[in-house]
Amino acid sequence: MLRTFTYIISKDDEGDTIETFLRKRHYSGKLITRLTQTEKGICLSETAVYKTRRLKDGDQLVIRIRDDAPSRNIIPEPVPLSVLYEDEDILVIDKAAGMPIHSSMGHHTGTVANGLAHYLYNAKDPYVCRIINRLDRDTSGLLIAAKHLLASGILSQMMTDRAISRTYLALAKGLVPLRGTVRAPIARAKESILERCVDEAEGKAAVTHYQRIAYDGTLSLIMLKLETGRTHQIRVHMKHLGNPLPGDFIYCPDYSRIKRQALHAYRLEFLHPIKAHPICLTAPIPEDFRRAFQAEIPSIPPFWM
Repeated sequence: MLRTFTYIISKDDEGDTIETFLRKRHYSGKLITRLTQTEKGICLSETAVYKTRRLKDGDQLVIRIRDDAPSRNIIPEPVPLSVLYEDEDILVIDKAAGMPIHSSMGHHTGTVANGLAHYLYNAKDPYVCRIINRLDRDTSGLLIAAKHLLASGILSQMMTDRAISRTYLALAKGLVPLRGTVRAPIARAKESILERCVDEAEGKAAVTHYQRIAYDGTLSLIMLKLETGRTHQIRVHMKHLGNPLPGDFIYCPDYSRIKRQALHAYRLEFLHPIKAHPICLTAPIPEDFRRAFQAEIPSIPPFWM
């Protein structure tokens, strides 16, 4: 895909090299190198120039970011996707439960990546899959995809810097305390490829905040925020707390209320990677989640209490 940026140079940036100017705007060294290898990737007006060129007040700097090869093994496929937000830089979808993000053994089609490749297919501009956050196959909710390398690089750094706020909803067995924080390191369980566990000796730091929203006499509806993003973090921490998520085939295989882990990526809050305006999106609570909770679901607080 092709994305073109035009910058009018002001006196504040006069004298900077193009490379310095771009780095101030979060272009990575790798991306700048790629631009130098792209036809008309860096131009003043329409004249190609080197990244070492010094800028003058009033210059028109044109940057073209192009993907020259599609992601391997991602076949465009009309997989149903619920798109909640889209512009020329990013796309946010509400992923259905049971849908893998990427292909793997046993899941070569029907993935989010297949669906995005079809949704964004353009014969002239090949699609490259750049999904920023990750959700397990059976977790529903919000996913961010970047449409080009600059948005991808900025959003990935925002994830590292914890500048993307993620709020989850879950159903947990029993009466969960009104609010609290689980601080328990997580590691891979011995002799298992998938399972994780709390491991004080060898685990990586993991922090999960939670608060109870409602209780139906058997299950608690809880809201959670992550400080870290370890594999299976919410699922492991809630089991450690003594309130596992029902429907979880690894940590709580109780399918009496719901047939998949009762976890939903409900809200995302972040600054747009290019335009810097705030984005706050919520994903509707899925029907299987609503059916499993045998009481009225109250209004979810719009912010962390």
